[in-house]
Amino acid sequence: MVYHVSQQLFSSLPLPPAQLVNLENMGYAAMTPIQEATLPQALAGADLIGQAKTGSGKTAAFALPLLIRLNPRDFGTQALVLCPTRELASQVASEIRRLARYQQNIKVVTLCGGQSIGRQIGSLKHGAHVVVGTPGRIKDHLYKETLSLKRISTLVLDEADRMLEMGFIDDIATIIDETPASRQTLLFSATFPDNIQSLSRRFQSSPQRISVESVHEEQQISQRFFICHKSERLLGLVSLLAMFQPSSAVVFCNTKVLVRDVCEYLGRSGIHARALHGDMEQRDRDQVLIQFKQRSCTILVATDVAARGLDINDLPAVVNFELPRNAEVYVHRIGRTGRAGKEGLAISLLTESEYYKLQAIGLYQNRELRFEAIDRVHDAHKPLPKPAFVTLCIHGGRKEKVRAGDVLGALTGVAGIDGKTVGKITVTEYSTYVAIARSEADAALRCLRNGKIKGRKFKVRNL
Repeated sequence: MVYHVSQQLFSSLPLPPAQLVNLENMGYAAMTPIQEATLPQALAGADLIGQAKTGSGKTAAFALPLLIRLNPRDFGTQALVLCPTRELASQVASEIRRLARYQQNIKVVTLCGGQSIGRQIGSLKHGAHVVVGTPGRIKDHLYKETLSLKRISTLVLDEADRMLEMGFIDDIATIIDETPASRQTLLFSATFPDNIQSLSRRFQSSPQRISVESVHEEQQISQRFFICHKSERLLGLVSLLAMFQPSSAVVFCNTKVLVRDVCEYLGRSGIHARALHGDMEQRDRDQVLIQFKQRSCTILVATDVAARGLDINDLPAVVNFELPRNAEVYVHRIGRTGRAGKEGLAISLLTESEYYKLQAIGLYQNRELRFEAIDRVHDAHKPLPKPAFVTLCIHGGRKEKVRAGDVLGALTGVAGIDGKTVGKITVTEYSTYVAIARSEADAALRCLRNGKIKGRKFKVRNL
């Protein structure tokens, strides 16, 4: 069923008062369409198969029902969220932790490949109410008997279509077979191909199918298309960035090789860019995402798979260095801008041989899409400024009991650095990242290297 809904308040839902206060503190007031359509049924315990565009708020749509079913006194794993990539799993786990703040001692553990399995086993020994992970690594833990799914009450398959595209169907089946038949199963997918229907029939019980509009409103995202020769694409990209001056943007490429080439060209052109693709080490990918979210990196050049976990509410622009192979991928790409009611900009480059892709995108959106010639774009504009912030990496995180407030206190206390120059602070298991205004970065680095955090000295470096 396709739902056309008006925004309602979270207070209309049967949620604990403490959770409603938590949601208000997080800035959550009115529900998004997917939340409004799914939450009443999910909170009632029904199985769901939901479709929504990227950035629609689907994490809260499954996290709120998941949390309300937890028994905080039982440290056995009661909820499992399967995601296609490490980046998305990390993003989902972070959001669940925020939504769980209204309860005490709720432990959320992330289990993904590319990370030390020994450390993960150590974390699991202390119990985990919620596990978020990729199918391959979850299967590894089941094989080693370091994870039990016998007490699972809620199972979530997030971006299920992507997991099937990546060949995870056998792993998913193995995992689900380890969970109780009485569980609630929530499946979210951007598309509903036949294999998703088959997956739902196999593992869900009388699921409610819910769709919300996936085509972006014309006034929400401005779409601009520029045609050029293949040899002009790199120069055209620089000219477009100079013309539109986005404070930050994601540039999408179809291959890892092209990601590297574009990133290097932008660097030579004086534009602060970072690459994100599947061949990178997990630590490097995490650091690039943190720098981008902390606004110490202006341009992120990425493949679709690498950017699956990228969730930024205030991304001004998305650039398609080349159009994707199908219209749905295009819609998912541009859906990363224009979120939370803000206006967004989607810029695309194409050659004459790619005109059929533009026509397919227009048919998918049920609108006529026009293009402009790249030679009408003049590059006599000021270059993109350097990022406003610099990210410093502190070699200590949650395992060392470091908190964001400790870092802020170390900077603004003895060192006397103005708190207004301190940006986002991101604490991970073993590292902490703090964004500092570029003008204060050197002073902050000296302060943290020479001073102490919670009475301890930590290594600090500039990313």
